[in-house]
Amino acid sequence: MPELLKNIYNKKLVTSLATELKKVYPSFNEKEFINNTIDKTWKHKELKQRIRHITENMKDALPDNYKKSIKLLKPVSLEFSGLEHMIFPDFVELCGLHDLDTSISAMAFFTELSSSEFPVRHFIIKYTDKMMAQMKVWSRSKNEHIRRLASEGCRPRLPWAIALPEFKKNPSIILPILEQLKSDESEYVRRSVANNLNDISKDNPDIVIQIAKRWKGLNAETDKLVKHACRTLLKSGNVDTLKLFGFKVPKFIVVKKFKCTKKITMGDYIEFSCNLVTDKKSLGKLRIEYAINFVRLNNKITRKVFKVSEGEYKEQQLKIVKKHSFREISTRKYYDGKHSVSIIVNGQELKKLDFIIES
Repeated sequence: MPELLKNIYNKKLVTSLATELKKVYPSFNEKEFINNTIDKTWKHKELKQRIRHITENMKDALPDNYKKSIKLLKPVSLEFSGLEHMIFPDFVELCGLHDLDTSISAMAFFTELSSSEFPVRHFIIKYTDKMMAQMKVWSRSKNEHIRRLASEGCRPRLPWAIALPEFKKNPSIILPILEQLKSDESEYVRRSVANNLNDISKDNPDIVIQIAKRWKGLNAETDKLVKHACRTLLKSGNVDTLKLFGFKVPKFIVVKKFKCTKKITMGDYIEFSCNLVTDKKSLGKLRIEYAINFVRLNNKITRKVFKVSEGEYKEQQLKIVKKHSFREISTRKYYDGKHSVSIIVNGQELKKLDFIIES
């Protein structure tokens, strides 16, 4: 079983942090900091709770003056990177909301070794106009991590972060930043632009469709960005988006020999197969998916779509064989009852079969 991410934050890391803090702040009490952090609640805390617990104890152990604390933390932060480094932008989120100028500088500094995408959102909510003006400045930075922060930080629905409700309603303030970054030399930045647009598409699909139409064809890199940005629209079967990428309504395709496991026990998997057949010269350009309609509590149904393949199919017949596991994972719980699996071609559900799950 892989190591849990939260265990990156452990006593060794806290001790190392204490050592570095002592170097820049001689009155820092290492022993007290370590004991207060690795306390009786520590093992029960999840990832973000551990990060916040560390930063709360740093706040208590460092000077009351926020500017002085940030000045001390900048050289210390250089000794850490990646997920370990996230404690430093979290300190800005916890302590710096009252001091915009110091925090802007700190977030730009810290984002180069991890990411300030979480704290920046609190500043956007409190200082919307000033922060979005700053995001435009960051979008022209020479540093790709800072340019990415300009896009990633203002995503309306950034995972693991607070949402930006006003941007979900009206994302127009975000669009100039995405325009600036759409042809960025860094794929790391362009992928963030795609993720931002994908967020926007969940609340404002027409805006993203219009942008996709304008950007598609500019160059190969932007085409890849546009496709990734439209992934939710494609998965939802949005007709305009499917048409934009050349996926026509599958009028001349039928599903034959569709078979599915009829009954499984919880934790097992279903296997299903079918043939896609046409009487034309070829199947043509297809986006092939399947959907599982999951039974939830109170017999409610939730649907999730999974991609099988995509391409130009020259043949008249294509066989599909797939397995889908019902082994429980942390992000999904399964329930007994009648579920179903559907075959989807170019956004259209063509056939559906039921199957039973029993404990």
